[in-house]
Amino acid sequence: MSPTKIISTSSPRSLQQALLTLQKGGVIVFPTDTVYGLGVPIRNEVGINRLFEIKGRDFNKAIAVLVGDIKHLPQLTPGLTPVAEKLAKAFWPGALTLVVPCAAGLPHNLSPLPTVGIRMPNHPFALKLLCKSGPLATTSANVSGGANTITARQVLEQLDGSIDLLLDGGQTPGAVPSTVVDCTKAELTILRQGAITQEQMLAVL
Repeated sequence: MSPTKIISTSSPRSLQQALLTLQKGGVIVFPTDTVYGLGVPIRNEVGINRLFEIKGRDFNKAIAVLVGDIKHLPQLTPGLTPVAEKLAKAFWPGALTLVVPCAAGLPHNLSPLPTVGIRMPNHPFALKLLCKSGPLATTSANVSGGANTITARQVLEQLDGSIDLLLDGGQTPGAVPSTVVDCTKAELTILRQGAITQEQMLAVL
């Protein structure tokens, strides 16, 4: 197991290095507005399996997808529900993951259900990366059950050697993961409480 390659997000080579690593099938870790995330392209089934293996994560759990542009949504879902559209308009980019119907043809290991969780992070480097790479299957960069990582050092303490590239963006602005909300039904259902509260969501609905 070789040490993880690290590059600062302030380096002019960081974006190119990240895209090259993804194109070669590698797993990257990058900062978001909440915590650091492990990422691979959504069509990379082998890479998605590596996310589960790196984390020691239950293969029956879904992996969320991060996007940098609304134009990428048709790759992931046949369309947002009215509730999802309102929430996306109010909280994207931001710490809210919307669970919506899954588009046909996505890898089976991305989600065991006919749904997919989608989020647009409010982080300049992450958005720049996602606009160039397209949607990335992303999960928090920590061992399952371990502490969330908000610095590159914390990522290395848990995952050094198991990831291909770590993009060091300093401490993330938020330490709480995104709120996950089911938008497939008429009634709002919170699947994981995070940075966005139920009261904030109900206020825009």
